[in-house]
Amino acid sequence: MAIPVLGVIGGSGVYDIAGLENPRQIAIDTPFGAPSDELVRGRLGGTELLFLPRHGRGHRIAPHLINYRANVCAMKLAGATHLVSLSAVGSMREDIAPGDVVIVDQYIDFTRRREGTFFDQGVVAHVSLADPVCPLLARAAAGAARRAGAKVHEGGSYVCIEGPQFSTRAESFLFRSFGVAVIGMTAMPEARLAREAELPYSTIAFSTDYDSWHETEAAVSVEAVVAVLRQNADLAKRIVVELARSLPNTDESPATGALAHAVITAKDHIDAAARARLGWLIGAYLKE
Repeated sequence: MAIPVLGVIGGSGVYDIAGLENPRQIAIDTPFGAPSDELVRGRLGGTELLFLPRHGRGHRIAPHLINYRANVCAMKLAGATHLVSLSAVGSMREDIAPGDVVIVDQYIDFTRRREGTFFDQGVVAHVSLADPVCPLLARAAAGAARRAGAKVHEGGSYVCIEGPQFSTRAESFLFRSFGVAVIGMTAMPEARLAREAELPYSTIAFSTDYDSWHETEAAVSVEAVVAVLRQNADLAKRIVVELARSLPNTDESPATGALAHAVITAKDHIDAAARARLGWLIGAYLKE
């Protein structure tokens, strides 16, 4: 049986997990440019771990400038079999308090300037995104978070804004009227690209604040977010360790084989440049 490879995209610090064996940095080039940073690879028990700091070490890349395509491509090229996002979010519900964990199952995309597909040149493909999260991986993530000591909310929509500014109070009230659970700046197009890459994907969202809708809580600020993130750092590491021990089989994931019937460009119309650029992704589907 092949060793599962858990890819984790998140903030800094997860790569110094206690018990991570033989951690090493690996540089990966992708057809879409460089990922946010070098990946860290190590072993956690019977699972390989790949970690990528989404904003780069030192948090130097703003959400709207992240090369999401390169990040997801790098994970796929490095052999990831599962992809998990660790994400700081604002709560849009009274019952989701700062420090709580939300296992997201849907997304609403309000981003505007981001490259959201691998299929922008020479090949057209339409993957299903009705259920963008792998339910098997989400269930495993929820269990891992509980075992790590988190207060967990299973399910809920994540509204993703362009940033880098926080939302206005009017926007916050509008998004809250949608019935979403959390708000953030990084889930899209990451979730879209994970599905195109046929990677089972789940967002583990860490609530840090109440955005700007709450009547009695202060509006979100960097200071408040960072304070809660520091409190959650050890929790995030514990969740990753627990999840690495309980990764689900991906055979029944909606991500598995997502491209099998998604590519609609005729094979004889896919030129050599497109084949070279996307061979890592659709090579198996281009064989006669």
